[in-house]
Amino acid sequence: MSIQFKAAVLHETNSPIKIETAQLNELGARDVLVKIRAAGLCHTDLEVIEGSLRLPFPIVLGHEAAGVVEQVGPDARGVEVGDHVILSWNPHCGDCFYCDQSLPILCETYLENTPKGFAFDGKPKARLADGPGLHQLMYLGAFGEYCVVQDQQAIPVPREMPFDRAALIGCGVMTGVGAALNVAKVRPGMSVMVIGCGAVGLAAIQGAVLGGAEQIFAVDLQESRLQAAAEMGATVLINPQKDDAASLARSNTSDRGVDVVIESAGNEAAFRLTVEAVRPGGQAIWLGKTDVDQDVAFRWGSLMQEKRIRRSSYGDARPRQDFPFLCRSYLDGQLKLDSLITNRISLEEINEGFEALKNGEAIRSVIIFDD
Repeated sequence: MSIQFKAAVLHETNSPIKIETAQLNELGARDVLVKIRAAGLCHTDLEVIEGSLRLPFPIVLGHEAAGVVEQVGPDARGVEVGDHVILSWNPHCGDCFYCDQSLPILCETYLENTPKGFAFDGKPKARLADGPGLHQLMYLGAFGEYCVVQDQQAIPVPREMPFDRAALIGCGVMTGVGAALNVAKVRPGMSVMVIGCGAVGLAAIQGAVLGGAEQIFAVDLQESRLQAAAEMGATVLINPQKDDAASLARSNTSDRGVDVVIESAGNEAAFRLTVEAVRPGGQAIWLGKTDVDQDVAFRWGSLMQEKRIRRSSYGDARPRQDFPFLCRSYLDGQLKLDSLITNRISLEEINEGFEALKNGEAIRSVIIFDD
């Protein structure tokens, strides 16, 4: 395969990403070549840049993307040339211990190969024009004009779905909405608190709306994000620099606390607040994360009374069901994605995009690729 393309390549932590020429390797039997049309900048990408998520270099980041299928391997199933697809970063073998437990996020092959930074079959799918193989973040590496994935990662969606909004579904929206609907199983009449109103948190608020929650508490330090949360359906807005979020949760729920707390801020204070604000017997869902070696302390009493704590990485995603459902929800006007996009940028502006993300200036910056 002789296709050359532009890709954003990171060579070391805390250094600028460089736009370089890459060369595709031959497609494997179940591989799918996707021309990327839009890719979102996510905090997980930033973790690799800053070194808290440790992966090999050189690497192409990007794991929230949508595009058009250009080629398929001879054994590829469920996808055809010309399909508009959203990419999923959680391929799985389907027959290991965890896949048999309906936990594809814990697939043994997935977890074993993730630190290697290659495709799901363990092989590099592209290389720099001068030779070195390129690693891929989360089996994608979508910050380039092309991306090679396994067939199960390319999920066909309606052609009328705009690529920039479709890209968000591949990670942030799926994680947030899925946390509310699939993990917490929010149902009519419930009370939900969402801590952190970035892209994932705002998606979680919308998941709570779709589930029929009666009260939705939004917690964030930025007033602009609280206003965005209100537009998404939050009924109580809390800035923890001004108000005690746990006390407000109790005072608005007959002194019990909320039924579900979904955390998407990724800091110690947010994790502690989840178990202070949730009611006895309620659920605390953690979506955010800190450095894997960092300790987080809790008041022991806050962990008592049958409270359930669950870490979720992808909202119990079932991509072939959930991605089309989320697209239909957007097209029907039930899911609000337009305002999640703060900036549309070119591939060459990727470093500025990550700086805006790091500084809290952007909910989502999305790279738009030419037709």
